[in-house]
Amino acid sequence: MIPTYPVPTEPDTGPRLRIGVLASQGDFATHARVLESLGAVSLEVRRPDELVGLDGLVIPGGESTTIGKAIERDGLGDAIRAHVEAGRPILGTCAGMIVCDREHLGLVDAIALRNAFGRQIASFEAELEMSGLGPEPIRAVFIRAPWIGEHGSEVEVLASLGDHPVAVRQGQVLLCAFHPELTDDSRVHALLMAMATAARRRIASEERGTRIA
Repeated sequence: MIPTYPVPTEPDTGPRLRIGVLASQGDFATHARVLESLGAVSLEVRRPDELVGLDGLVIPGGESTTIGKAIERDGLGDAIRAHVEAGRPILGTCAGMIVCDREHLGLVDAIALRNAFGRQIASFEAELEMSGLGPEPIRAVFIRAPWIGEHGSEVEVLASLGDHPVAVRQGQVLLCAFHPELTDDSRVHALLMAMATAARRRIASEERGTRIA
């Protein structure tokens, strides 16, 4: 068993974080269990109105074409973009990395290459050093994984395998090519929750400033 190294966050005295998991396709239930284990309220998202009031969102792995078609079919694209534009974070894993890239939802200035490491038979695990998760490496599970083929200057590379970026961040969007939900190391989800906590405080502060003005 791989030990859990949750990313420490400042105590949040407000309500529990509400983190949605896109449930169109993929292993959304496992993501939900990790989030619940860290103290979040996890909610399945299939419709645009279910994004309202969320502190964060996970777009899980699966099949990127199927997920993309479901997002289009269910009218979720604009709602997901509005979520990010409001300053709330997203975690995209494996196929979720592809769905968020420049050629799909356009949430990051990067292009993810599908099945970059090979098909299902080429799935593997690797130890990664990932910025923002502390000194201990993370055990990453790659299944038909993409990598970032190109990216703009505003995209921060958090982890690479060889010369290939496999975890990146731009603003409130955190993307990884691997499946963090498939190990007992919860640090990637904890990082999403830390981002969500900071966003909640920032948005609340801005709303208070607007009321005072």
